[in-house]
Amino acid sequence: MIVVKAGGNGNIDVAAVCGDVAELVDGGEPVVLVHGGSHETTRLSTELGHPPRFVTSTSGHTSRFTDRQTLEIFTMAVAGRVNKLLVERLQALGINALGLCGLDGRLLEGKRKSALRIREGDKVKVLRGEYSGIIERVNVGLLKTLLDGGYVPVVAPLAISYKSEGLNVDGDRVAAAIATALRADHVVILSNVPGLLRDMADESSLVTHVSVDEAEEYLHRYARGRMKRKVLGAVEALRDGVGQVIIADGRVQRPIRRALAGEGTVIAARR
Repeated sequence: MIVVKAGGNGNIDVAAVCGDVAELVDGGEPVVLVHGGSHETTRLSTELGHPPRFVTSTSGHTSRFTDRQTLEIFTMAVAGRVNKLLVERLQALGINALGLCGLDGRLLEGKRKSALRIREGDKVKVLRGEYSGIIERVNVGLLKTLLDGGYVPVVAPLAISYKSEGLNVDGDRVAAAIATALRADHVVILSNVPGLLRDMADESSLVTHVSVDEAEEYLHRYARGRMKRKVLGAVEALRDGVGQVIIADGRVQRPIRRALAGEGTVIAARR
């Protein structure tokens, strides 16, 4: 079982990712493809006159402030466009892909975080009206039904709250939650960098192997920006029974195959 997360920053080689997924599925490997859509959401929200607002939490994580209008734009972008274009491409490769998001069949369920504590300069503020959350339940029965039926689930990063509200959820955490629920052997997180770097300006400073016990230290020492969530998702997945997480370059040819061969940052139970 392989769970793949393809980033949504617009720099991933989508054709190469889908080609690898098709090859793995044709070879008998069950695959779930999770995707992002940050770049497309930013483009669409700007065009619709509701420019994005990015905020930094008191814990240092940067995220999109998701009010109700932003949630609806995010849904249009990730579930309406990015998801269906991936399905179209996989179908053209002969793979019976099925696109869905966490709202569908209550695939991904969690508690809404209605307010955010953010830091602006030296001040701490509370933003209300937020529609984001953290996944607490995965409808694993639905996923297994699809996989057993020969479908490749393509999952957009939306969840549903216990009050049936749509939620913007982090794609890396979606991949981690799904991998945990399915007891996946591998999680491949594709990004626009070769993996975790000691120096963000130097792609040759790649950290190649990290044990789960070292990951917290590496998270605080080296991870910046979106990489923090990727490492955090990896730690969660490994501690919940996933075999191995590889953070790898999604800009290259055969990105999934290369990641599974050890190219990137391999995070495992032990070195």
